[in-house]
Parts: sequence; structure tokens; C-alpha cells
Amino acid sequence: MELSWTILGLLALGLAGAWYWYDSLGARERANEAAFDACRSTGVGLLDGTVAFRRIWPVRGDTGTLQLRRTYVFDYTRDGYTREQGFVILTGRSVDSVGLQARPGAYPF
Repeated sequence: MELSWTILGLLALGLAGAWYWYDSLGARERANEAAFDACRSTGVGLLDGTVAFRRIWPVRGDTGTLQLRRTYVFDYTRDGYTREQGFVILTGRSVDSVGLQARPGAYPF
């Protein structure tokens, strides 16, 4: 059986999609852990129990390799009544920063 360029291209595209999906699941899990730890250490409550994807863009890592930088947002409460928003920024699966913002929309990105 001979592989055509179309089939080879579709196979490569499918493998790239599977890698992206798997990598995104791991990054989101890491962002969830970082948000939970930040809320616990500052004494606020994490609302909804998860983060939400906000943004993705390619960057060069410390070693010069191309990596994906992802931003996730999450909601938390200080008093049980007001909802505030925080963020987690990851490069690859490494946490770059976690922030709890007092003003919605005041992000460093």
C-alpha cells in the first residue's frame, strides 16, 4: 500500500491535534493546582472549583525552544458574597505567575 501526500498530511495533522489536546489537559490541571494553592495560602475561597482558558500564544522558553504560554482565569471570594477574578499564567507546564486581582479586568496581559 502506498501512502499519498494527502493521507500523510492528514495523519500528521491528527497527531498534532492529539498532542495539543493532551498538552492542554496537563496545562489546565497544573493551572487548577496553582489557583487552588494560591487561594488556600491567602485564605480566600476558590469558586466553581476550576480555571477557565483565556489566551494562548507561542513564546521562546529559557532554552530557546518554542513553547506555548497560556493564561487561565478563575473566580474567588474573600467574604463569601463578592466574586473577584484571579489569573494563572503558564509557559509549557511551568507556572510563571498567579495573581488575585481586586479589580476585574486588571491583568498583566
